[in-house]
Amino acid sequence: MPATTIYALTMLAAGIGIPVLAALNAALGTRMAAPAAAAAILFVVALGATIVVLFATSGPQALARAAGAPRHLFLAGLLVAFYVLSITFVAPHFGVGNAVFFVLLGQLLSAALIDHYGLFGAQPSALTLSRAGGIALMAAGVFLTQKV
Repeated sequence: MPATTIYALTMLAAGIGIPVLAALNAALGTRMAAPAAAAAILFVVALGATIVVLFATSGPQALARAAGAPRHLFLAGLLVAFYVLSITFVAPHFGVGNAVFFVLLGQLLSAALIDHYGLFGAQPSALTLSRAGGIALMAAGVFLTQKV
């Protein structure tokens, strides 16, 4: 199987997981009457899973290389925390579909900008009229799924 197919299937699975994550954590947060506690539990479970993968792949010595990384790269952790906290709080009140719609819209917009300018070391990919049209079509499709 070509690497690009594996990458595409991996990201498809990750995309499928986002609304499932939202629904599960929102339900846990509602059940506990504490969305932040549900988010904390999610991060503890995620940390455990990540440590298992770390030891199975590159090992803990890879963590030592983080000391030399630019500090702004660590902001990704805050963005993950913001996403998990916001989806856990918002989804029960706004609906998982509506919440994920706006997450997807934000992802489309920010991904286009990151790729266009090659931000954060991303491979540059110009935002052509064709690509912008495709993104607009994707956004319209996501919008239509929520209108019905």
